[in-house]
Amino acid sequence: MANHNQSNGLKRIWKAAFYSISGIRLTYRTEAAFRQELMLCVILIPLAFWTGTTAVERALLIASCLMVLVTELLNSAIEAVVDRIGSEHNELSGKAKDIGSAAVFISLWTAGIIWVLIGYERLSNLAAGA
Repeated sequence: MANHNQSNGLKRIWKAAFYSISGIRLTYRTEAAFRQELMLCVILIPLAFWTGTTAVERALLIASCLMVLVTELLNSAIEAVVDRIGSEHNELSGKAKDIGSAAVFISLWTAGIIWVLIGYERLSNLAAGA
């Protein structure tokens, strides 16, 4: 019986991974902001291995990039649900979209602050010959 449950668990994980990849592909095709942020991550994540001098710094740099993508995915999901409900102006729909947009904005600022702080320290150390 344990094998049966384990195979169902693996099947569920496989399906969840498929749906997740499908969601990423769909968002990539339909959301310009996600494409731009993903391209920035393609540049910044490898750069994190040079910019960060410790594992914690590298993890912060990479996680900040991924956090932006996660937030953009959630914002896109909110927008899709709101748009599905109706196209007429609704105060709550506008509020939901604005809050999702604010979450993306804060995630971008957070990533920017992390990159500036760690990057500044890295450049300062290079200039000082450390």
